[in-house]
Amino acid sequence: MLTKNPTGSGKVEVTFSMPALEHVTKLYLVGDFNDWSIALHPLTQGADGSWATTLPLEGGRSYQFRYFDNNGHWHNDWQADAYVPNQFGGENSLVQVEDAVEAPKPKKRATKPKAAPAATDAAPKKRVVRKKKAE
Repeated sequence: MLTKNPTGSGKVEVTFSMPALEHVTKLYLVGDFNDWSIALHPLTQGADGSWATTLPLEGGRSYQFRYFDNNGHWHNDWQADAYVPNQFGGENSLVQVEDAVEAPKPKKRATKPKAAPAATDAAPKKRVVRKKKAE
């Protein structure tokens, strides 16, 4: 499973995770982002047996990857964005990393200035007070 979070620095933090695998005590993330090194990016095993690691990857491209275990077996991520054939007759998992654009920050709400009283050329009206007629 893949989770992606833009960092705002042109990179995206991608979390790669796998469910628990029977008889696996070490699992490594291997891909074109690390020249297919089978030791460079070990995953950490959680209390429930699942595996995960997070890598910062450049946005705007896709990466091929697989998982390699301590028993010499390769595993695909069946929740990957896509799959591409590899030179060994199998498939590699693919992660597509969009351009790392931060979500726009909400604009501050501008307060509307109070309207100034309308200017007029006429003199102010005088109040007329009428006296009550005596009966």
